[in-house]
Amino acid sequence: MPCYDFRTTRLYSDAPLADGAVVALDRSQSHYLRRVLRLKDGQEILVFNGRDGEWRATLEDGARQAALHITGRIRPQTAAGDLHYLFAPLKSARLDYMVQKAVEMGVSQLRPVLTQHGQIARVNLARMRANAIEAAEQCGILSLPEIAAPVSLTRVLAAWQPERRLVFCDEAADVADPLAALAGLSRQVPLAVLIGPEGGFAAEERTALLKLPHVVRLALGPRILRADTAAVAALALVQAVIGDWR
Repeated sequence: MPCYDFRTTRLYSDAPLADGAVVALDRSQSHYLRRVLRLKDGQEILVFNGRDGEWRATLEDGARQAALHITGRIRPQTAAGDLHYLFAPLKSARLDYMVQKAVEMGVSQLRPVLTQHGQIARVNLARMRANAIEAAEQCGILSLPEIAAPVSLTRVLAAWQPERRLVFCDEAADVADPLAALAGLSRQVPLAVLIGPEGGFAAEERTALLKLPHVVRLALGPRILRADTAAVAALALVQAVIGDWR
């Protein structure tokens, strides 16, 4: 495992990063560094943008807000994985938790999926992105996942690319060894994990899912898990068996 610097404050910026560049911070970032963390001019932080790797920078005064003076790159950008996470939307606090944990688990795309028995229809994409950024900042992650707009499960299945394997977490599946179920999947193909709503999948949704090519119907043990718990369990299984934990 790479050696990360977890003691230095880490910040995401969408600006291009290069040696000697000066990056202006927005009002909220300035407030966080100056008022919350009480950092002073000249103190060092780490900055990344999801494209140019991770850089050391020093805090300095800007024309209106604080700015960062980039002093040198410490980690090159690494290629993101190709693991999509599809989920029925949750209430805000549980969705915040789930997004953060999915980012920590290496998900490259977060896609809310609307199902027949889902209880939440609207998703705050800006809040999802903020939670993804916070998780990446805290955990030394260089790449941010794509935050996709909500779409119906019917549309997802109609546009499904057959080369992407789908791990379908189904509470109605026979309880079996999930490790054995995943063992037949190749580590060289793109993957997606699907977690359904609190009300479960409708019968016709389950039938449509099982008609897709290369679907793995996965049971997560003898207990029914809450959706946010199931996300962590399923992603941990996938990463451990066929993902980048190996």
